Amino acid sequence: MTKLFDVVLKPETAKAIPETFGDHLVYFDGPTDELRLMVAGSVRLNPGATPHPPHKHPEEEFMLVTEGMGEIFVNGDTVKVGPGSMMYCQGNDLHGITNTGTDPMLFYYYKWLGARS
Repeated sequence: MTKLFDVVLKPETAKAIPETFGDHLVYFDGPTDELRLMVAGSVRLNPGATPHPPHKHPEEEFMLVTEGMGEIFVNGDTVKVGPGSMMYCQGNDLHGITNTGTDPMLFYYYKWLGARS
């Protein structure tokens, strides 16, 4: 996998992934100088939608809500969220997000695997 390099990406240059739940853009996906894997993207989540049921993966993750209203489930707790709300989830902990509003919900996610060997 090619190491990420210094760059500024605009939404129109990110990789668009067709999804039934909304618009999904992946800006970065690969190793860095410090990390085995870094993935960063955004989802414009349709009203009433969720990308998937609560799930877990080995990567740690941040999610930042910038538009809309919803709920984030993380490790047993469900919290109502809106613009400016941010989640951190440790690797292998259960988490998920749902748009409970009537407008699209935009969030950005950042997940990574630890230090490169």
